Amino acid sequence: MPRLLGIAAILVVLEVCSRTGVLPRESFPPVSEIYGSLLGLVGDPGLWVEIGRTMRGWAVGLLLAAVLAVPLGMLLGASRRAFQMSRLVIEFLRPVPSVALIPLAVLVFGVGQDMKVFLVAFACFWPILFQSIYGVQDVDPVARDTARSYGLPPLARFARIILPSAAPYIATGLRISSAIALILALTAELVVGAPGLGRAIVVSQVSGSITQMYALILATGLLGWLLNTVFIAVERRLLRWHPSHREVAL
Repeated sequence: MPRLLGIAAILVVLEVCSRTGVLPRESFPPVSEIYGSLLGLVGDPGLWVEIGRTMRGWAVGLLLAAVLAVPLGMLLGASRRAFQMSRLVIEFLRPVPSVALIPLAVLVFGVGQDMKVFLVAFACFWPILFQSIYGVQDVDPVARDTARSYGLPPLARFARIILPSAAPYIATGLRISSAIALILALTAELVVGAPGLGRAIVVSQVSGSITQMYALILATGLLGWLLNTVFIAVERRLLRWHPSHREVAL
């Protein structure tokens, strides 16, 4: 409830500032008009087409990053030698901003969905990779040694000890990467003009539809909030057996 009151207070202040001229109305319309424009767009199929395009790049890029990063991260986390051998390459590539790869992505993939997927996958790969590595490295050595002493085969040790221990780390990496994926998808659409919500925002700005531009920006914020909420709910449900989630529930 306090959070809702805080948001409502901010919206009221912005509404008053816009209507009294404290904020220039031509560049910052009243909040009520922005919400009215958003409600009008909800019934427009074009909005949902653009959301679908953005979400397609988000989903494919995030899935590709997870498919590549989780197995590799668990392998590097389980083998200190493999981690040391690959560390130089990882430390060289990880700091490269995904936005800096836009010219390369456009050159290789063109201005389309493939370019967007590449940028999303590259940006999301690193958080998932490192969370997977840390998850495997954080396995209780006593539990690992006990399983080995009881003669459990490697596959059983992986399924019963390593994977359950690493699962919360991997879930955190996916949740963090979800927000990163949305940011990169929108950046590709804003900067390059790939189809999606980002391009729709630029078109509204260029055509002078400032209220609609703000409404689309608000839609991206709501989309990000919804994705984060879904990830948290799924994570709590699938990992409710984990002590950290039981403590939160209590």
